[in-house]
Amino acid sequence: MKFVDEAIITVQAGNGGHGCLSFRREKFVPRGGPDGGDGGKGGDVIFEAESGLNTLADFRFTRKFRADSGQSGAGRNRSGAGGKSRTVRVPTGTLIFSADTDELLIDLKHDSQSFTVAAGGRGGVGNARFKSSVNQAPRRTIPGQDGDRLSLRLELQVLADVGLLGLPNAGKSTLLKAVSAATPKIADYPFTTLYPQLGVVDIGPSASFVVADIPGLIEGAASGAGLGVQFLRHLRRTRLLLHLADISTWASEPPVVAVKAIEKELHEFDSELSGRQRWLVFSKADCLDETEALTLCDEIRGSLNWDAPWFLVSGVSGQGCRTLCNAIWHWLEDQDD
Repeated sequence: MKFVDEAIITVQAGNGGHGCLSFRREKFVPRGGPDGGDGGKGGDVIFEAESGLNTLADFRFTRKFRADSGQSGAGRNRSGAGGKSRTVRVPTGTLIFSADTDELLIDLKHDSQSFTVAAGGRGGVGNARFKSSVNQAPRRTIPGQDGDRLSLRLELQVLADVGLLGLPNAGKSTLLKAVSAATPKIADYPFTTLYPQLGVVDIGPSASFVVADIPGLIEGAASGAGLGVQFLRHLRRTRLLLHLADISTWASEPPVVAVKAIEKELHEFDSELSGRQRWLVFSKADCLDETEALTLCDEIRGSLNWDAPWFLVSGVSGQGCRTLCNAIWHWLEDQDD
């Protein structure tokens, strides 16, 4: 299924049922009177977060969501039934904006969190409610109110502790598969990852964290090139960024150039994001001799003036993966203290 992380939809809450104008007329009952019942309330439109979903793709085809209207009142003081509410399930991490004002209405960042985005109209009032000592035969009723109608923009930002970023084929999917139970697509051509993949890394009892594999970025991503800026926004939710650099291509594509290209895209997209904690992870270590790989890492760090943590790993052989995961866990624990 194609990943979709933004959608424009319309929601319509149910209208309230109208109040009834009715008078009691029965055989052998000489003194009738008003007996028009009230209308029922219209149904609400409710959004609910569900962790089992990871895409807004369903909203490509269904763009209008409507709750049921309340039924009108009837004679014999019978009230109309309330309209059934409409529950719309979206992935956890969905932000709901007003499409007209771009105001953020709610951030559904917790599983099973719900929010009534459009309220149903209030039910009308029947004429029985207006009877008084001075008005024994009221002909007044109040119609039901219209339900809210809104145009909404849905935006999905994945929820993860750690985000993987780098050029296409930097080894992100291979690393995610090596450290978690996730099964991302892995192939020897660019853009095998077309939408964010999440994996849970288990360190031990009650010790785990979530990693997000973000589709590969290319130069100009912040301006829409490649898979574009739509995936950079997912990094905003992460607490730590792992910047993967493929050292196996050092002869044809210097890792220094690749790292600087991604840094440039991060800064152009969001200056706050570019200043977030970011570790350098040299991937595909199995393709080089260990001594040669370490020497190359030192040269790259020197060229970048890199003083943040760095790691040398291989998702294929597992080299360095356990050390990296343990370091991430301890860093996340320190941030929570």
